[in-house]
Amino acid sequence: MIEEETKELEAEADAAEQEETADEDIGNSGEKKEDAEDREESGETEEIKKAGKEKGKAEAVVNIYTSFNNTLVHVTDMSGKTLSKVTGGMVTKHGRLKANPTIAMFIAKRVSEQLKELGVGNLYFRIRAKTRNPAPGPGANAIIKSLSREGFKVLNILDTTRFPRGGPKKKGGRRGRRP
Repeated sequence: MIEEETKELEAEADAAEQEETADEDIGNSGEKKEDAEDREESGETEEIKKAGKEKGKAEAVVNIYTSFNNTLVHVTDMSGKTLSKVTGGMVTKHGRLKANPTIAMFIAKRVSEQLKELGVGNLYFRIRAKTRNPAPGPGANAIIKSLSREGFKVLNILDTTRFPRGGPKKKGGRRGRRP
């Protein structure tokens, strides 16, 4: 009889200890049960968990427009909202250097600083040259290379250069432009 009573008392004590530790350990940060319930109601715990899982995994689209006079980089999230926009004129005052690959590396450096603050890790690239040009300007490759060296994962590179399909008649007449 005494042994049965002591076993029951020990079981009750163990159950009480487990409840106390459960109340204190909710949320892994030592907060009490009431605080955890308030956070769950407001949805904060889900946001914190998502941010922790997705940190460094977020994706963005890097739109690069390169002409032979300038380089523009416009970074958007997957829905199209602007995250960052840097041009050659924001990096250098010399107009002749805006399309230079060296300036493109400085553009990429600024973009990478802004994206790392936002927690972006994966990038899709869309390169665009001036309409009818067969190749993009000199800065496009330098930007991709610099961003990949900064630790971003390149998921896709796409050339979105526009080219006319017919359209209005070119200037010059039947025999072309004459001097």
